[in-house]
Amino acid sequence: MRTTLLALVALAFLRTVTGLHFFLEGVSHLRDPAWSSAGFRKAAVGPLAPLYRSQLPETGDWSGTLGAADRRPADEAIAAWEKSVVTGWEQRLVDRLRVVPLPEEKLEAAKAGLEASRRELAGWLAGLRPDFADYRLELVRLADKEATKAAAEVPFERDRVSKKRRELAGKASAWMAEAAAMGKRLVAAWDDVLPAADREKLAAVAPKTMLWKGDRFVSWSLTTIGACLVLGLFVKFNAIGGALFLTTVVASQPFWVPGSQATYDQWVELAALVAIAALPAGGWSGLDYFLQPWLSAHCPLSGACCSTAPPRGS
Repeated sequence: MRTTLLALVALAFLRTVTGLHFFLEGVSHLRDPAWSSAGFRKAAVGPLAPLYRSQLPETGDWSGTLGAADRRPADEAIAAWEKSVVTGWEQRLVDRLRVVPLPEEKLEAAKAGLEASRRELAGWLAGLRPDFADYRLELVRLADKEATKAAAEVPFERDRVSKKRRELAGKASAWMAEAAAMGKRLVAAWDDVLPAADREKLAAVAPKTMLWKGDRFVSWSLTTIGACLVLGLFVKFNAIGGALFLTTVVASQPFWVPGSQATYDQWVELAALVAIAALPAGGWSGLDYFLQPWLSAHCPLSGACCSTAPPRGS
């Protein structure tokens, strides 16, 4: 079958604009230090939602204390979470001292700041004890509801469960954010007494969360995939990679789950990438056209990476 010039131009255009979208998205994430996939992960619904939320950072051991759907007394769970938060602050100070040892006077001031933050946390928690108790009761009720057959089979029950889960997750996020803000103020106070060189040392060895690492991987992957698609380099491999990424996006919002968000745009781009991977778009119009002879001779996986151009007259 002879391929028309219009088809070649259309495929090249589709590959280029799709790649450009990926590239610009990746670059925007890399340029924005505040960007995070936390919102996307929190909004995930369906059977894979726990997997998407697994990399979300916690303040203290929330999921093992206040966020656990167990029946221990609320005061016990509050005390356990408070201890986990303070322990994290104490460990942060120990880690900092390994990098930048402090003279006795500054060390005592740092410990005094830690004690002041501990008291602030305790006072804040005391004022929220009734709210935490209600939250714990709702968490247990939700767990009981999710275990019922109706929660899995009755549409309106699934919708109610989903809404309640989002509501409780929002409360938990707000409380953890408040405690995290106390920790940030504490660290800022520790930094204020240090010279700029010591602050730079501490910033260089600051621990990176799994969420941060995952976000950087996604950002660089989008940038690389997009650049390669625009250039027509290893088109098939990169189109498959982009399609797999979009599959994870649409899987976070299954259309059959009540309350899921619309993913029409992602489905359209996913279909485009599948077409780009299936057709020799790169072999016709990109750098793969020039690389294919060399790769065919030296790389046994060239067929999986590049789109090959058809023989003349086909």
